[in-house]
Amino acid sequence: MKFRKKPVVIEAFCYCKDNLTEWFIKAKENGIVREYNGYAEIETLEGTHRANPGDYIIQGIKGELYPCKPDIFKKTYELVVD
Repeated sequence: MKFRKKPVVIEAFCYCKDNLTEWFIKAKENGIVREYNGYAEIETLEGTHRANPGDYIIQGIKGELYPCKPDIFKKTYELVVD
């Protein structure tokens, strides 16, 4: 059997110090995200994942966060224009 991913709109941003979103900052305050010198660790549904500068941070449909490498992000997602 084959399956296709349902179209879902997510929020995301490219991780760098000058480009943090409000929900990412709130996740830091709540201990979901820990930033270190040059990277972040994110508590995801699958465990702790590392996000490096240039990775995308995605907020899923239930508010969960997870990092995604830029090449995978660009193949999987497209910009939604309101």
